[in-house]
Amino acid sequence: MENINQVPSPERFAQGPVAIFECIQRIPCNPCADACPRGAITVKEINDCPMVDLERCNGCGLCMTHCPGLSIFVIDSTYGKDTALIKIPYEFSPLPQTNEWVDALDRQGVCVGNGQVVRVQQSPNKTSIIWLAIPQNLTMDVRNLRLRKENHHE
Repeated sequence: MENINQVPSPERFAQGPVAIFECIQRIPCNPCADACPRGAITVKEINDCPMVDLERCNGCGLCMTHCPGLSIFVIDSTYGKDTALIKIPYEFSPLPQTNEWVDALDRQGVCVGNGQVVRVQQSPNKTSIIWLAIPQNLTMDVRNLRLRKENHHE
């Protein structure tokens, strides 16, 4: 099987935002490719995982709002000296608020650090995009977030 999880080089990360695909299922799916205005995403066969032309991708994130598997993230390592910005697809309620501090979670749901919500981007479908500022060294680890109870009372 081809390498389905492309990791940009440090040189590509230094150029600005880029989409990271963590698509692990070989199923008939290609809405991300149809959504990309730059033609940076290709799916050779309908059951293949998408491939990204990392030089064409500008990290706009349109692909994220079309991915039914929530498996696309945008990372901007140029956001700050010690801080990166990660855009995370999010379908939970309530939504976090701008400037709110949240727990930054890894792929297994383990808290690996803190993140601050920079923006909550609502999309026409049920997937919102959370822009999260995190420590630079966590860019390839953080893939979700958890609201803190002290910020949200039921």
